[in-house]
Amino acid sequence: MKRAPAASPAGNALAAADRPARGIDVEAATRVVLTSLEDDKGEEIIAIDIRGKSSLADMLIVASGRSARHVAALADHVMRKLKEAGVSDVRVEGLPHADWVLVDAGDVVVHIFRPEVRAFYNIEKIWIGAAGPDASISS
Repeated sequence: MKRAPAASPAGNALAAADRPARGIDVEAATRVVLTSLEDDKGEEIIAIDIRGKSSLADMLIVASGRSARHVAALADHVMRKLKEAGVSDVRVEGLPHADWVLVDAGDVVVHIFRPEVRAFYNIEKIWIGAAGPDASISS
């Protein structure tokens, strides 16, 4: 685990091959996550399609919250909405400090940051580069 402004929860995420099917398809899970984040005033929300580029997941969603409390609330609501939509075994890491919270919903992985932690790690730049120029990115 890295420590800078916050511990990196991504180090413990399970590889896609190790995860069971989670209940709904990638597009439906992505819509649930994006709607939840938008409804709860998540900031700078982006979705990066990494299908075929990584065994980690098919979709990576990155968002910011204004404070640790806002990050925790965003993550909690995303988890609840995914479970209500039928996604089984949603996992979360990073809630105690809520600087960076990872929500693992199988083929959809969500990273929610405080703004300064997001700027430090800048993971979307890494993944956009890995996804290539034809990657679909939405906000």
